[in-house]
Amino acid sequence: MVLLHVLHALAGALSIVCGLGVLLGIAYTVTASVLVGRFFSRAAAVPRDYPGVTVAKPLHGDEWDLVQHLESYFVQDYPGPVQHLFGVHDAGDAALAAVETLRARYPDANIKVVADARLYGPNRKVANLVNMLEHAEHSVLCLADSDVLVGRDYLRAVVGALQQPEVGIVTSVYRGVASPGFWPGVAVAMTNYHFLPGVITGLFIGRARPCFGQTIAITRATLERIGGLARFAHHLAEDHALGEAVRQVGAQVVIPPFVVGHACVEETFAKLYAHELRWSCTIRAADRLGHAGSVLMHPVPLALLAVLFSGGTPAACWLTVAALAARALLMLKTSRATGAGLRGALWLPFVDLLQFMVFVASFFSSHVVWRGTRFRVDREGLLSPAGES
Repeated sequence: MVLLHVLHALAGALSIVCGLGVLLGIAYTVTASVLVGRFFSRAAAVPRDYPGVTVAKPLHGDEWDLVQHLESYFVQDYPGPVQHLFGVHDAGDAALAAVETLRARYPDANIKVVADARLYGPNRKVANLVNMLEHAEHSVLCLADSDVLVGRDYLRAVVGALQQPEVGIVTSVYRGVASPGFWPGVAVAMTNYHFLPGVITGLFIGRARPCFGQTIAITRATLERIGGLARFAHHLAEDHALGEAVRQVGAQVVIPPFVVGHACVEETFAKLYAHELRWSCTIRAADRLGHAGSVLMHPVPLALLAVLFSGGTPAACWLTVAALAARALLMLKTSRATGAGLRGALWLPFVDLLQFMVFVASFFSSHVVWRGTRFRVDREGLLSPAGES
């Protein structure tokens, strides 16, 4: 009997805690809905001139719509010279077929391929970039992932922002672009309605310090000032570490008011879960306190827990309805602000539950799978092969 009383009291306390979390989560969600629109309503900086830019793209494998994604960098409304630099570790990499297609379409484009197997640590993307940048022709370097889709004014916006006083890096937020299938649509919803508004809200309140691999524009002088890229070859979140290094030398990391597309291609639950867990562990490694506080970004799962612990009281049920309404508002505001469709909108409650599951799992995981290889991640966010201590 005593045990039952204890369990009942514990369930009541947990329902109150979850209910308070829901109220704070709804407040966060409504605030994020406003801030997303405000972020994209700002004007982008205009370049004062148009220096040469080297666009460096590390490649690996024949990805979905790779030609289209790479081609978006060839059709830029940018009057300055642009070098397109592609890097692989293996000269027989299947991704190079896409490069040859673009070479045939744009015979006058400045295209160079670097095939170099040298490694400097477990982060193969960093090694690829280090090898490539030995062949960069211009002082402005734009490092971008291979699965990124950009608009025609992308380079203008990036260069304009990079030319502002005290700016060391320009990066960008991103929205999901789905390949065919159910799970890619779920991934898009997780990116567009959870990750993206979270970053923008964090920026407005001064809590987020992001730097994303989807866009990293930096001058050669700044890169040399922080010691080059090779020093980040053991980092899981090399992009975040690069941003922190720039901040440490007194320069700023800025995010202009535009969004790029990021391909979501995980065609099975297992692949999607592994990808999202790796990303959640990356965020945890970069900012443990902020990651823990992001529990408030999950009002719907918290509301369902409140219903469970309270035994289904009307108050808990109404909290669930309010949380769903707030999430729907954020979805609509984000879609309007970014120009994205409503892919995955019907599955939003399921997406929220899945995102919460990944969030919880990230606190119990010290390993990630990246490009088919399993790595251990220590408390500093450094990578080592899973078999090493």
